[in-house]
Amino acid sequence: MRHPPRLSALLSGAALTMASTALALMGTASGAAAAPVCTVEYSVVGQWAGGYQGAVTVTNNGAALNGWSLGFGLPAGQVVSQGWGGKWSQSGAAVTVVNEGWNAALGTGAKTTGGFIASWSGANTAPTAFTLNGTPCETGTPTTPTPTPTPTPTDPTTPPTTPPTAPTPAPGAPELSVSGNKFTDQNGTTRRLLGVNRSGGEFMCVQGYGIWDGPVDDASVKAIAGWKANTVRIPLNEECWLGLDNIKPEYRGAAYISAVKDLVNKVLAHGMTPVVELHWTYGQYTGNSAGCSDVHAGCQKPMPDARYTPAFWTSVANTFKNDRRIVFDLFNEPYPDRAASTATQAWSCWRDGGTCPGIGYEVAGMQDLVDAVRATGARNLVLVPGLAYSNDLSQWLSYRPTDPAGNLAAAWHVYNFNTCSDETCWNDTLAPVAAEVPLLAGEIGENTCGHAFVDRVMKWFDDRGLSYLGWTWNTWNCTSGPALISAYDGTPTAFGIGLRDHLRGLTP
Repeated sequence: MRHPPRLSALLSGAALTMASTALALMGTASGAAAAPVCTVEYSVVGQWAGGYQGAVTVTNNGAALNGWSLGFGLPAGQVVSQGWGGKWSQSGAAVTVVNEGWNAALGTGAKTTGGFIASWSGANTAPTAFTLNGTPCETGTPTTPTPTPTPTPTDPTTPPTTPPTAPTPAPGAPELSVSGNKFTDQNGTTRRLLGVNRSGGEFMCVQGYGIWDGPVDDASVKAIAGWKANTVRIPLNEECWLGLDNIKPEYRGAAYISAVKDLVNKVLAHGMTPVVELHWTYGQYTGNSAGCSDVHAGCQKPMPDARYTPAFWTSVANTFKNDRRIVFDLFNEPYPDRAASTATQAWSCWRDGGTCPGIGYEVAGMQDLVDAVRATGARNLVLVPGLAYSNDLSQWLSYRPTDPAGNLAAAWHVYNFNTCSDETCWNDTLAPVAAEVPLLAGEIGENTCGHAFVDRVMKWFDDRGLSYLGWTWNTWNCTSGPALISAYDGTPTAFGIGLRDHLRGLTP
């Protein structure tokens, strides 16, 4: 959905925290009694075999700066591949981070945070010898980060010598693969993704109110399963995941990632498929149909940004790549067609990124994001949306990204107010795509507070064995954002009754 509601009051809730490896480094000027020049806090946000995500927060304890440069040394075998919150470079073991234009001013007592992804070999020890504008900091003794455990996937069941006529579905959430135009599990059984969206993770953190909108405890996730849903889509915010310093510390980086992993694990525990999806991103866009003028990830942008989005997917893929039950949805609702003057320009921007007509920041195309995911070794199912807020798949097959893992499917969104919202359009533009690749309607909904429209959508998809997810499992007023529930125990709205009763009535 393009516009989740903005919250006007601070919501109460228990703070989510995650222990992380941290190192406080105090800089001193000449003389033992001099005040520290800077304070550096370093942490490992996530770690995997051969790589990790680090975060560095610098507090300026000296005179106000208009332009800064952070330097530090990485141990042998560590090489930075991506960085954010500044311009990153590395020469040998020496790493330099120079301010961006938007964070050049660093007043007395002010902080700035950067993050990076790096490879490592041997021992992943902490960096040393931090400096701020060339003034050395007292480093102290670094501690060795503890690797973040990753879930161990269930071993695929070995098929019998004589395959049965109808394979038995794998229990619980399946390890999904693309087989022709179907989703299949590790036993070869055809599967459909049917369920809901759980909004909140895309907007609460950037607005400074928390991480989730409403409870995400076991009871609330169990209530979703009680509707006979088998899939939950979880929208995310790239700045919160990467830990950028415009986000409150308690809602970013390690704390945010921990909260996302916790919800993913709850969804899996109830036998449902988690779909982690990138919803709100960095990049200033003020053109046609702009959702906001903010450069930060405070609304839906027309395309992902090249500065942070590949790093986001590198980190997400490394976090979840050892569990193929988890699905990756690359970007919520692209709309470069609103900025470009021709369909060819829009679809080329969508696939290839770079400098796109009408968009003032460098764009990461869908191919860039597929490449970022696959470069980690992740073979998880990847969903790729279309144009016009994911409502247009008319040239999806012609421009689809290349996937070396062969595990790519199409994502589509539809509401009663969209352009492609009737059976004629679905027959003309969706059916050809669904004939070649699996198709998931990642968001279906209507703002009428009823369910006559989504009933038609579900019938069309049921008739073809396709997948769909209702927007959204949140207690909103459905006229401001279609809401399926009025309480987190699963009490449906008039709109939600349609989806709930339909899912419960489907043949398993």
